[in-house]
Amino acid sequence: MKALIQRVSSADVSVDGESVGSIGHGLCVFVGVTHEDTEVQAKKLAERLWKLRIFSDDEGKMNRSVDDVGGALLVVSQFTLYGDTRKGNRPSYVSAARPAVAEPLFQRVVDHLRHIGAEVATGRFGADMAVELTNDGPVTVALEL
Repeated sequence: MKALIQRVSSADVSVDGESVGSIGHGLCVFVGVTHEDTEVQAKKLAERLWKLRIFSDDEGKMNRSVDDVGGALLVVSQFTLYGDTRKGNRPSYVSAARPAVAEPLFQRVVDHLRHIGAEVATGRFGADMAVELTNDGPVTVALEL
């Protein structure tokens, strides 16, 4: 499982021009699922996202989590995180899990975040989504489990 995490002051995802998920201050998280991923990894990813210390404390050090700062998460499915560009100019997505495998695991990440107390907005799995965000920093972190 991979995640690209961006600290944001706001983020919105829309489908066909209609907003389907929006947050203020927090994290915009793009999640990719591969064939070998499990529910255990989905739960672990949710916990890492909730506890990841990439917000500044009073001394300006990245020492606070999204929970610590009262932020929210916008979580968006993103199979292209598994794009392999080692051969040629066109990415191969064979490492990305098919929707029947990826969607339940993606939903498990979202469900577990909500279970541990996170405010979570999402995109629409499998849809052609437009994501608008305002970086806070900018701070972008890649995480792979």
